[in-house]
Amino acid sequence: MFLHGDVFVDLVFAGLEAPQPGTEIYAGAMGTLPGGIATLAVACARLGLTTALAAGFGDDTYGRWMRTVLEQEGVDLSRSVTLPQPTNVTVCLGYDGDRAMVTREHAAEVSADEFIGTPPSVRAVITDLGGNRGSHRWWREAAAGGAKVFADVGWDPSGAWDPARLEPLRECEAFTPNEAEAMRFTGAATPEAALEVLAEIVPLAVLTRGAHGAIAFDRVSGERAESDGIAVGLVDPTGAGDVFTAALVYGRLQAWPLQRVLDFAVLCASLSVTELGGSLAAPGWHEITTWFTKASDDNWRRYSWIPSVVPPLAHEKVRRAPETF
Repeated sequence: MFLHGDVFVDLVFAGLEAPQPGTEIYAGAMGTLPGGIATLAVACARLGLTTALAAGFGDDTYGRWMRTVLEQEGVDLSRSVTLPQPTNVTVCLGYDGDRAMVTREHAAEVSADEFIGTPPSVRAVITDLGGNRGSHRWWREAAAGGAKVFADVGWDPSGAWDPARLEPLRECEAFTPNEAEAMRFTGAATPEAALEVLAEIVPLAVLTRGAHGAIAFDRVSGERAESDGIAVGLVDPTGAGDVFTAALVYGRLQAWPLQRVLDFAVLCASLSVTELGGSLAAPGWHEITTWFTKASDDNWRRYSWIPSVVPPLAHEKVRRAPETF
């Protein structure tokens, strides 16, 4: 796996009431962890994929701490750079079953093409093609070298939802928006109709639907899949979409049937929301197999294939987000 994007240090507060101006509220829990593209990197590495990340880290305590955590998670940072600027910070406020975010971002002064150079030979790439990233050279070179590119373009804060932003996706393997984004980009009245439109642009179109699961269509094989959400104890939804994408890519690289791929992605995303934070809430195989041994009869039948796909590795419990560092 090779990933590129922006990294953030996430300060996550959970167990809140809705904040009101002029008042002070107290959190039931807090976590500090790498965020942004680092969430995808950790989620991929925890599933056993050899994972490299190209990102710009701030030259400060936050940046150095995130590098340490990612290296301990087994993420290769040899293509990353340290920039003479502060680290991006996002504060995630979890309440009413959702979260609000406050971000301070510092634009990198070095382009991805400059510090990545020629991308490594890999089986898959995950990247965000929002903004001007669709014009970058590196991901096209990776695709030309045989990498399958799994891409997103993100929310459009301008509200224009110009379909032209989707054009770079024609050179990609898959597009994984949420259903709201997909319907706005396509003008479709339903998620299913949006899926049909997007499948004309990319071979694999996948729409996430939050607690309701996901739907997907593989134009090449003709496979369609729908996966319902799994009832879990919600702690924090931060990063669930990234964990979903990492598991989706894992399943595709294993050449599983689309239904199994989608069910696996929904399971991993569901397990992630039972812990605080994004990257360090991502499950490893220990968490996946532990859940399976306790699954309800319906979920046991749905995921009866899990024991047959567990890699022959030592599976230890993964680390969770500390309150501070």
